[in-house]
Amino acid sequence: MAYRVVILGAAGRDFHNFNVFFRNNPAFEVVAFTATQIPDIEGRVYPPELAGERYPEGVPILPEEDLEKVIREKKVDFAVFAYSDVSHEHVMHLASRAHAAGASFMLLGPEHTMLKSRKPVVAIGAVRTGSGKSQTTRRVAEILKAMGKKVAVVRHPMPYGDLRKQIAQRFATYEDLDRYNCTIEEREEYEPHLDRGNVVFAGVDYEKILRMAEEEADVVLWDGGNNDFPFFRPDLFIVIADPFRADHGLRYHPGETNLRMADVVVINKVDSASFEDVQRVREIVAQVNPRAEVIEAASPIFVEDPGAIRGKRVVVVEDGPTLTHGEMSFGAGYLAARRFGAAEIVPPFDFAVGTVRAAMEAWPQVREVLPAVGYSEQQLADLAETLNRVPADVVVSATPISLARVVQVNKPIVRVRYELQEIGRPTLEEVLDRALGGG
Repeated sequence: MAYRVVILGAAGRDFHNFNVFFRNNPAFEVVAFTATQIPDIEGRVYPPELAGERYPEGVPILPEEDLEKVIREKKVDFAVFAYSDVSHEHVMHLASRAHAAGASFMLLGPEHTMLKSRKPVVAIGAVRTGSGKSQTTRRVAEILKAMGKKVAVVRHPMPYGDLRKQIAQRFATYEDLDRYNCTIEEREEYEPHLDRGNVVFAGVDYEKILRMAEEEADVVLWDGGNNDFPFFRPDLFIVIADPFRADHGLRYHPGETNLRMADVVVINKVDSASFEDVQRVREIVAQVNPRAEVIEAASPIFVEDPGAIRGKRVVVVEDGPTLTHGEMSFGAGYLAARRFGAAEIVPPFDFAVGTVRAAMEAWPQVREVLPAVGYSEQQLADLAETLNRVPADVVVSATPISLARVVQVNKPIVRVRYELQEIGRPTLEEVLDRALGGG
């Protein structure tokens, strides 16, 4: 008799764990997913096209807040935790809820969930979301191409639309983004790669995605999401740490896993963090993973038109996940507005409407800047209306996308960009050359 399972997720790791461990495993029957973090996921069904022949009606996706009810009504034996960027305390509260409802609690690790590639894999992960994975991935892709390698970037999943249309996706042009009706979060991750000529793969079924990527690449570059550990077994694992959240490497799941697994730890933002916080990260790395190489790096800010900020009232838009479950209260946009002489940074909270206001209310540290939420047409409309309502002269946008492509606002938009720049030695080029170049 199969054990009955509910998988606790957020439309990413949960689907992957199902596909690679549970889908064809007769010892388990997955009776439901639960969903959190991302809006509008619950109430849907993981479709039969992905769930496989053992699940001809698919698998229902239910709200995590109903976990106890799901466990009781569906006679669940195991509650399997499968999402990322949460505190250890958060994980154990869920374990306690599952135990109190009568179920056992399970976490699947790398050995049971990492796929093996036929090509070398370089993976980028982090201790927390917002640490600087994206610019590190871009930097690594640049180095690998300079080494003469063909690179396929595979992005951690963000399947927020019709899952049947997102089984295995390939993005090479802006038209591909429109064709797949990508959310702001997806565009933030894909557009900067497309600007550099990198092809990006993503979706839901990462066995199929990996095999697609291998056909085009000498090296598969895993671009992680949140602070999850890779879906592919890496030949080199580079993990980014953020000194603004110096001790989070010991407090968040699975960021601590990444920190302990890393071959290389990049301490980012050393140009803006305090010396004491940078040293604290070094101490933690030495404590939990002394074999890791440590690279210090900056994320210098580039502004298209600094003169458009100076002396103006501005409203700042930042990368959404960095502010929300990343728990930051500001990002590169706020720093750029201050650095380039904005007369005032107008807090947007009092002018926020609809789903944008709800998101800001759910994360009380987000008051001085606006998170770039845009998982649905309604959120995009609410984001545009909020920006139009704020009494500012200029929008300072630090999302990695061209915000003007997805929302129409009544103010000029000044883009803020940031790239990774190693400081001192070793450099990423040196560690990549040793790992892949034979140097």
